[in-house]
Amino acid sequence: MSAGILAYRKGTRGLEVLLVHPGGPFWRKKDNGAWSIPKGEIDGADAPEQVARREFAEELGSSASIGPLRALGDIRQRGGKRVIAFAGEGHFDPAALTSNTFDIEWPPRSGRRQSFPEVDRAEWFDIEFARTKILSAQVELLDRLLAIAAESDRK
Repeated sequence: MSAGILAYRKGTRGLEVLLVHPGGPFWRKKDNGAWSIPKGEIDGADAPEQVARREFAEELGSSASIGPLRALGDIRQRGGKRVIAFAGEGHFDPAALTSNTFDIEWPPRSGRRQSFPEVDRAEWFDIEFARTKILSAQVELLDRLLAIAAESDRK
């Protein structure tokens, strides 16, 4: 199980969301349908919101800020992984990305370990373009965010 944050802002093109592209050699040439919300594994007794905030900072860097969070519920990704998601108004300059890294044997069976960033790119997308970039299972989170935004506009 993972927890993550769908950061949003009101931009010149309307509502925009911040998505991240996974780092590493497997994802290097993948684009449409490969982007995600910043998220990470829930370990032990950690509260999902706490994990989501931690992963947001680890994957984007200390310059990323996020306001109060609203629950978006959970989704199931392909393969069955459950993701508990939150939405919050955020501020982040993608040029300031400083992601944690991970080590894997690369190329496979080479005996050589290499380090790669967890996230190699971050970008703000308007909602419609985000639908083409985000993992298919996470599209539902965009719809839930739009419902929350419409509800807030009515108040």
